[in-house]
Amino acid sequence: MSEITIGQAVPDFTSPATGGKTIALAELRGKPVVLYFYPKDSTPGCTQEGQAFRDNFAQFQAHDAVILGVSRDSLKSHENFKCKQEFPFDLLSDPDETLCRLFDVIKLKNMYGKQVMGIERSTFLIGRDGKLANQWRKVKVAGHWAEVLEAIKNLAP
Repeated sequence: MSEITIGQAVPDFTSPATGGKTIALAELRGKPVVLYFYPKDSTPGCTQEGQAFRDNFAQFQAHDAVILGVSRDSLKSHENFKCKQEFPFDLLSDPDETLCRLFDVIKLKNMYGKQVMGIERSTFLIGRDGKLANQWRKVKVAGHWAEVLEAIKNLAP
């Protein structure tokens, strides 16, 4: 599958989410959507990234933005992670890598000297019009939330 590029419409998707929800991209049209992919629940970098979005959630809400975290973890793992970290946003479970492949975030990574296929920390901003407005790949957690918020501020109303 080819990678979605900036300005291209993001294909509609439906995904199981925390809180017993099913999130459909089509239902979020009209709002900026932050879709951040992370490797694994409850690991240090992933926890810090989620906490940064949590701690600055009100600023995203002020722009009517929806934040969704995505990993291959189970819904049960997501529920525990969300509850423990008090995330005010939903986490999407993608065990079959449908979303991961749609956004081309499954990459060969080195883990403890072994090469494994895993999620490359990446964030995608989908504009109110349903088109990909911005993307960040190989994300460094520190300060990332601020870059995403700034991009939302620069979106067309």
